[in-house]
Amino acid sequence: MSKPSGTLAGISAVTMLCAGSLVAAEETESTVTVAKDLTAVIALQGLPCGQVVSASQQGQDDYTASCEDGNRYRVFVNADGRVIVEKID
Repeated sequence: MSKPSGTLAGISAVTMLCAGSLVAAEETESTVTVAKDLTAVIALQGLPCGQVVSASQQGQDDYTASCEDGNRYRVFVNADGRVIVEKID
């Protein structure tokens, strides 16, 4: 991964993780932020998605994202602190 892509992925990951841990004033606003962040993380990995239409938090730093094109992904941070995107069949 090139340095700029790594930096963008890191920024997106931090934003995504912070959004999940903050108490939002309005749940809809928080959900939209998480979906946008997950969309960016998936795109930075070069995976097809289009846009995340729904997301559910499975645990701390662990999300399942459903895309408008029908693809589903698990997005999480591994033990080394790297953001991992895995396709769900």
